[in-house]
Amino acid sequence: MLSHVHVGIGDFARAFDFYSTIMRELGYPLGIVERGAQWAAWKPADAERPLFIIGRPYGGGAATPGVGQMVAFLARDRATVDRAYSAALAQGGRDEGAPGLRPHYHPDYYGAYVRDPDGNKLCVVCHDAPQA
Repeated sequence: MLSHVHVGIGDFARAFDFYSTIMRELGYPLGIVERGAQWAAWKPADAERPLFIIGRPYGGGAATPGVGQMVAFLARDRATVDRAYSAALAQGGRDEGAPGLRPHYHPDYYGAYVRDPDGNKLCVVCHDAPQA
């Protein structure tokens, strides 16, 4: 369904460290990084797309988070949600909702919410029942 998602950032080095830590926890490898152009992209381990891209806004203006926008990353299990959330906070993210069940979405929805250092809202979620 999606080819890529681009999130605008203000400080590339800070954002790269923030997202590299989260993507490592989620198992999404770095696909491309162009430090001079100040952008990077991660991808699924088994596919070339979709890409999650961070970078300076193309128009050269300031990066500002959108109201009502959120990117949700799929986690393989609940422990991964917990680790990614903790990693995000350790890298300067702000809590927007600790890991836990959100049964109003569905009985096995286990998610956590943070804002990155630029204010972009993120979710890390597992839709599966706990493994026995």
